[in-house]
Amino acid sequence: MKEKIYTTKKNGMGVMLLTILFMIGCFVCFIIGAIGLDEMVVPAQVGTALTIFGLLGCIIGWIPFLGLKVLRPQEALVLTLFGKYKGTIREEGFYFVNPFCSAVNPAAATKLAQSGETVAKADVVTVHNTSAGQNAAAAASRKVSLKAMTLNNGRQKINDCLGNPVEIGIAVIWKVTDTAKAVFNVDNYKEYLSLQCDSALRNIVRIYPYDVANDIDTTGDGIADEGSLRGSAEVVAERIKNEIQSKVENAGLEIIEARITYLAYAPEIASVMLQRQQASAIIDARKMIVDGAVGMVEMALERLNEGGMVELDEERKAAMVSNLLVVLCGNHDAQPVVNSGSLY
Repeated sequence: MKEKIYTTKKNGMGVMLLTILFMIGCFVCFIIGAIGLDEMVVPAQVGTALTIFGLLGCIIGWIPFLGLKVLRPQEALVLTLFGKYKGTIREEGFYFVNPFCSAVNPAAATKLAQSGETVAKADVVTVHNTSAGQNAAAAASRKVSLKAMTLNNGRQKINDCLGNPVEIGIAVIWKVTDTAKAVFNVDNYKEYLSLQCDSALRNIVRIYPYDVANDIDTTGDGIADEGSLRGSAEVVAERIKNEIQSKVENAGLEIIEARITYLAYAPEIASVMLQRQQASAIIDARKMIVDGAVGMVEMALERLNEGGMVELDEERKAAMVSNLLVVLCGNHDAQPVVNSGSLY
């Protein structure tokens, strides 16, 4: 289905005024015909004709009002005539179209979970109107919004490439670019978008580990890299965006941006993974301390040899190195011991 721009002039105001004048004229003709027949002011045939014309005009004269359409900026109206797609009005203004044309928007009563809007544990809610006022509001909302909108998908529990369950949520900024595809190619383009966001999120998250892991290829080139959900958030978000775009192209939607809004380990393994992160941090810190201590010991031995202050054999050097490493790598301050005797 290809979008067609409905070509019509913005003559809604003129048609509305003419219709109002026509209705007033019909009402006046009906009154004149009725009064003329009663008082025999006009001939019977003329009075009857005026009465019939006025009555018919009042009965069917309101039909042109059905063709009056008002569009605000960044709105579109998809029109069908007896089931056939006629075109889309995209430009704001006051229009008059075929009164028998009807506006179509299957997602008119569907609300997406927007940022700042709380929907009880659901991303898509279909509103069922019961009162007449709500039904009128739903009819008015058959216009398709062309504005950039935000889908705030709820948190999902997904296993990463190592099998660890993580909770992740994304926000997707999107808009309708082809109204015909959005209305006719899918049943409900808002529900379709939400479902494709969930699917794309799962497809991408399962490629990455939560943290950097060894021997993991996240790019598909056969070479291990350092990609991760936590450290490569921009790259992951871009891949999610491209994945969603490829799935909603046939629905006439454009994905402007996708961003990760929440990322954490699932509660059942969060404490264990925290301990793992703490252990990794401790190991890294210890490694740095040992590297620094070895460098300091080497420097101390070199300085002693250069100055010729003390001649140490291999056994004494080993004892000195051991003592220095214990002092430098220990968690507590060393307790000094003064040896006043011989070195040997």
